[in-house]
Amino acid sequence: MRTIIEPFRIKVVEPIRMTTPEHRETCLQEAGLNVFLLHAEDVLIDLLTDSGTGAMSSEQWAGVVRADESYAGAISYYRFKESLTAITGFPHILPTHQGRASERILFELVGGAGKVVPNNAHFDTTRANVEHSGAEAVDLPIPEARDPRNRHPFKGNIDAEGLDQLIRRVGPERIPLVMVTITNNSGGGQPVSLENLRRVRTICDQYGLPFFLDACRFAENAWFIKMREPGQQERAVRDIVRDIFDLADGATISAKKDGIVNIGGILLLRDEKLFEDASNLLILTEGYVTYGGLAGRDLEAMAVGFEEVLHEDYLQYRIRSSQYLGEKLLAAGIQIIEPPGGHAIYIDAQAFCPQIPREAFPGQAVVCGLYRHAGIRCVEIGSVMFGGPGREPPPMELVRLAIPRRVYTQSHIDYVIEATIELHGKRDCLRGLRIVREPPALRHFTARFEEI
Repeated sequence: MRTIIEPFRIKVVEPIRMTTPEHRETCLQEAGLNVFLLHAEDVLIDLLTDSGTGAMSSEQWAGVVRADESYAGAISYYRFKESLTAITGFPHILPTHQGRASERILFELVGGAGKVVPNNAHFDTTRANVEHSGAEAVDLPIPEARDPRNRHPFKGNIDAEGLDQLIRRVGPERIPLVMVTITNNSGGGQPVSLENLRRVRTICDQYGLPFFLDACRFAENAWFIKMREPGQQERAVRDIVRDIFDLADGATISAKKDGIVNIGGILLLRDEKLFEDASNLLILTEGYVTYGGLAGRDLEAMAVGFEEVLHEDYLQYRIRSSQYLGEKLLAAGIQIIEPPGGHAIYIDAQAFCPQIPREAFPGQAVVCGLYRHAGIRCVEIGSVMFGGPGREPPPMELVRLAIPRRVYTQSHIDYVIEATIELHGKRDCLRGLRIVREPPALRHFTARFEEI
């Protein structure tokens, strides 16, 4: 059959508060035109992020009830560790309260002034933790990744030749590790091929460098490999996932994405000494090594969620839902990052409102416009998030519509499509913005704006 249905039934519902344009305008002004500062109850459809916003299954909630909340050595930790070991094959697994905690621990240990950390594209907290250590974060996307219309099947790939040239130019002694983000969040939720990951492994072996993954969406990436990479179609997603992790020396994971939980993170390591150092730092700032700043119930939910995300009927539904949104917007003449990504659809904000120069934040203008028009909250991925004094402007000005896992139905997505098309029809009314207050780092979370 052609129709792909949600592979679950709805057991509990949460009411959505309907709002008026006048109410939304008041809320937006009080939030300084920054949708991060809105009250969630004033949002109709929340596409700000897919991180921690998914719906847990009945089996996950059962795990919450049976959890062991012992401070040390809880059986919930060992269930969590057994699940992650079976999936990833890593010998050393540390739980953390979320992905950025794993990043902070890792780069506090291996970063530092004068160091250079290459990636296909660092996302916001990864870049911030690299730079907070004193190191330089360098993005090396393939050229096709900078063209929204290019339909390369693996636009998330790292530029392997560029990586080799960077290592030769700065010297391998200055590079503590090479990282690849799967899927590539900053570049449109685009996947990385198994071939590209193997090429990175070869380069790292050539120079004696560790290879790490930012593996928040590893299952979605594996599904794309199964669908698009020659020779992978008949393989199980679980086996492709294992191939991915077998190539790496370590990984940071926000379990709030492909773990389908509301809180939690993981640091995976092979090196014994690095694991010992990370464990000591974890105890100092997060908690004991068998809970890492989490409750036992969180560990139980993660153990189940990482198994459920590998179900191929779920992944088929998940990726097709994003494609549906992207295809409808493209058909209406709204340029997105093509082909549609996994966890989100990324609108080309410069094409959406060409009258707004990038220094006036066209992405933020679209974000504000969607909230005003329809109560939809999304996020800018452009000069607000990655720009600032002394920074090179990002290659694209994007608006991300991130779809929470197992939360919204097709009618919700149809509402998003209709609202976006209507806003596009009156896009000449959108106005640029300027920042009136911002923090020194990760400014997009708390900056305040005014319209020009």
